[in-house]
Amino acid sequence: MSIRKINFAPNEYYHIYNRGNSKQKIFRNVRDYDRFMKLLYLSNSKNNFEFRNIKNHYAIERGDRIVSIGAYCLMPNHFHLSLKELEDGGITRFMHKLQTSYSMYYNIIYKRSGALYEGKFKSQYLNNDNYLKYVFSYIHLNPIKIIDPHWKEGGVLNINNSINFLKTYKYSSYPDYLNFSRVEKMIISPEDFPDFFLTKENLEKEIFEWINYNHTEARPP
Repeated sequence: MSIRKINFAPNEYYHIYNRGNSKQKIFRNVRDYDRFMKLLYLSNSKNNFEFRNIKNHYAIERGDRIVSIGAYCLMPNHFHLSLKELEDGGITRFMHKLQTSYSMYYNIIYKRSGALYEGKFKSQYLNNDNYLKYVFSYIHLNPIKIIDPHWKEGGVLNINNSINFLKTYKYSSYPDYLNFSRVEKMIISPEDFPDFFLTKENLEKEIFEWINYNHTEARPP
């Protein structure tokens, strides 16, 4: 049995991620993304809920949370989360509930069996503010790969297109930090994380600088 290299501890921050088995898609359509996001909210509780018995998932009283979610991004074949553990064993329980619930849904909907994910979820300990801030930006920059698959290797070709795409990408917490009005904002708890960006303008500037740093006029040959 494999042993996790990182031991989680209350009040510490972690980058959590996982992807589909053999890099397969784990989100095929809007319904899949919506399900996973609702599970991000519902799984973050000491209580257990029957998904099908709930009409308004973001309005339910969850009780005490077991983690704080600072940032997230869902991509077609993987996901990223920035988490703070609130109590001993919180991240492990949260991820077990989240991944198991979504895997059961996915296998039923698509009439499949077997493992959905590529093994255990992966984790990185964010042991200082610079690392935590970097991962915050890294998570929110992920969707650029959907419209510009090689931007990390060759640079962003169109800065404005990339910025606008991030703002309108629904399956990320980035719109919530820009104060967009949507119910999914209930998923995150920014108050439990360092306030790196006092205003949304500060955040947009940070994201712009990352994109501009990776900007290029043409791909290398």
